[in-house]
Amino acid sequence: MRNKVLFMFFFLSFYLIFGQQKVTWKDLSKVKFTKKYFPDYDETLLHPKFSDSVKALDGKQITITGYFLSLDLSEKYNILSKGPMSACYFCGIGGPETTIELQSNFKLKFKTDNIVSITGTLKLNDSDVEHFNYILTNCKGTLVK
Repeated sequence: MRNKVLFMFFFLSFYLIFGQQKVTWKDLSKVKFTKKYFPDYDETLLHPKFSDSVKALDGKQITITGYFLSLDLSEKYNILSKGPMSACYFCGIGGPETTIELQSNFKLKFKTDNIVSITGTLKLNDSDVEHFNYILTNCKGTLVK
C-alpha cells in the first residue's frame, strides 16, 4: 500500500511539473509571414509559416504570460497580447505573432491590460482568417499584476 501511495505522489508531482509547458513570446515569434490572396474575402492577408519548434507546440497544454485584452463589450472575445492595448499589433507595433485568441468555456474575469498567466491548449491556425494564428482553448487564467 505504501508503494502505491508513493507511486501516486510521484506521478502527480511529475504531471504537475511537466504536464504543461511554459512558453514565451520569443518562442512564438518563430513564424514567417507571406502575403496570400483569399478569394472568399477578396483580400490579401498575412499567411503564417510556423517553424518546427512552434509546430511542436500544436495541441500541447501551454502557459504564457501577457496582457489581457477584451475586444467586445460582452467580454466573450478576448486575446492575450505581448504588449498592452496601446502597443498591440493592430495598433501598429509588432505582428500577428504577438497575440493569442483566448477561447474559454467560462467568462475570463480580467480587465483590459491586466497582466495574466493563461494556461490552455495551443492550436495553430494558418487557414481560418476569422481567427488568430494562435488560439488557446479551454483557457484558465490567473492575475499576475
